[in-house]
Amino acid sequence: MGDALDSGSSVLRDFRVQVPGSAFKIGWRLVTAILLIWCQMSTPKILRSVNNPLVKQMGKLAHGKERRKQNLFLLEGTHLIASAFGANLRLETVCCTTQWRSRHPQLWEEVLKRAVRVELVTGEVLKAIATTVSPDGVVATASRFPLELGAETDISLGLGLCRLQDPGNLGTIIRTAVATNVDHLWLSRDSVDLDNPKVLRASSGEWFRLSMSVGNDLKAVVRSCKARGVQVVATLPQAKLTYWEIDYTSPTLILLGNEGAGVSDELSCEADFQVRIPIAEGVESLNVAIAAALLLYEAKRQFLSPV
Repeated sequence: MGDALDSGSSVLRDFRVQVPGSAFKIGWRLVTAILLIWCQMSTPKILRSVNNPLVKQMGKLAHGKERRKQNLFLLEGTHLIASAFGANLRLETVCCTTQWRSRHPQLWEEVLKRAVRVELVTGEVLKAIATTVSPDGVVATASRFPLELGAETDISLGLGLCRLQDPGNLGTIIRTAVATNVDHLWLSRDSVDLDNPKVLRASSGEWFRLSMSVGNDLKAVVRSCKARGVQVVATLPQAKLTYWEIDYTSPTLILLGNEGAGVSDELSCEADFQVRIPIAEGVESLNVAIAAALLLYEAKRQFLSPV
């Protein structure tokens, strides 16, 4: 037995060589596994396929039918995402590039806190979702709002829009309405969708700050406002009064119509006052967003400097 354990014996030689070697192999495998797990955790998973079901689903939100079907609407761009958070809106899904994440670390932290789902995507995937030609690195979805038409809102200054079709005009009007302290905006259902992506972009983030509703019966809104002592002012090209002859310091609902046809006869007949915006001979009409700005700023001027 003593000979077997002699330092020169083959048994001891084998023991001394094999045990450290086995330990080294086991240790190296463990380190390799830990490093692999760490790399997988530290390397973000990036969605790269434009055929991914989520990408296709979000891409369809450019269309009103799909927004209604999915009960979601699309937000595009850093400014809209920040504005949504400013309004305490919960986002369902946020897709952004790694470059956007690096440029906006604070907003990224908000995204991680407030969004239900967050995906890092390639620029190609982002373009497949966005409606803009050059998206700035982030898009998101949110649940649609209940915007059914109601007339029981107390107003000092309100806006009724009939059959508007251009999303850029509607977005610009929303932005102007916020700037002039409009209390509520009513939109006829046969207008462009209120949550059309172009409407949100044209509003420059003010979309979230204005009380708005949509419905079929704008005439009922007009009558309800009149019953509560609100004067109704409609714009008509042939009206005798100019828009600055009205006293807007009284509670007022301003009616504006389709870019081409204007306010419908049905609504204009309900108005207490019909007004026109003087324009040079040969000019067919003004853009409805400009017309809205003129009337709303005249109202604001009167509020700030009452006669």
